Amino acid sequence: MKLSFCSLASGSSGNCYLVRTESTAIFVDAGISGRRIFAGLAALGMNQGDVDGVLITHEHIDHIKSVQMLAKKLENANFFASAGTWNAAGELRKCLESAQCGEVAAKRIFKIGDIMVTPFSLSHDAAEPTGYSFAAGTSKLSIVTDTGIITEEIHEAIRDSELLVIEANHDVHMLEFCRYPYSVKRRILGELGHLSNDAAASEICRICEETGEYREVLLAHLSKENNFPEMAYQTVKNLLEEHEIYIGKHLNLHIMKRDELSPVFTLGK
Repeated sequence: MKLSFCSLASGSSGNCYLVRTESTAIFVDAGISGRRIFAGLAALGMNQGDVDGVLITHEHIDHIKSVQMLAKKLENANFFASAGTWNAAGELRKCLESAQCGEVAAKRIFKIGDIMVTPFSLSHDAAEPTGYSFAAGTSKLSIVTDTGIITEEIHEAIRDSELLVIEANHDVHMLEFCRYPYSVKRRILGELGHLSNDAAASEICRICEETGEYREVLLAHLSKENNFPEMAYQTVKNLLEEHEIYIGKHLNLHIMKRDELSPVFTLGK
C-alpha cells in the first residue's frame, strides 16, 4: 500500500498538507485560502469529494484560516481536533454543531479510511496542540511543527517514520537581531514556541543515530522573517555531517516552500 505526502503551503503565513493512499485523502490544517487549497487539489488530479478528513493541529490562524469554509464544501470529510483546540477558537466551535466533527487525544489511535492516525502532544503556546503520525501498510510518516521542544513523547512518536516533516522555523541569531519585540522573541525561543534550525537538526541526528534507517526528511514551517531555505538546509546539513550522517547516504533532505506545491513523496513503492 502506498502512502504519500504533499505540502500545499508551509510557513508562518499558512500551512496545509495532504496525506493520502490510493483510496483515502486527509488534509492536515487549512491555514491558507480555500482558493489555494482547491487549486492544489486540482493540480494533484483530485476534487473536493476525494477528501475524507481534515486534521487540525491547533487554533492559530495560520492553521485554521479555511476550516469553516472546508466544513461547508467537503461533504465527505470528517474534521478532527483536540478538545482544547475546539474550545479555544470561536470559529471552530461552530464545527462542533456538525456530525462531521470529532475529538482526538494524544496516543489515542483512530482510523480514517485505510490510514491509521496517531495523535501526539506538542509543546506550543496553544490550548492543546497536536501532532500526527500516519501509517498505512508498512509505511509511516509524521508531521511535527509548532513545538518549542522535542519531548520524549514526540521523539517516540516520530522516530520510526520513513518520512518525517519537521519544523525548522528560524535561525536563532537572525531572530535575536530581528525587529520583533523582545516578548515575541522570547516566546518563539521558549519551550512553547518553535523549533530552530539547530533544534531540528539535533532531533534528526538523534533519530538517524538511534535507528540507522534511511528516510526522507522535509524541513517545514520556515519563518519568512527569520530564516532562509538555504540557511535551514545548510545548518541541518552541517550538523548532520559533524555526526557523520550524510545526505544521499543516510537520508534525503528537502525544504517545504511557503507558497509552492511540493513534490509528492510516496512511501511503500
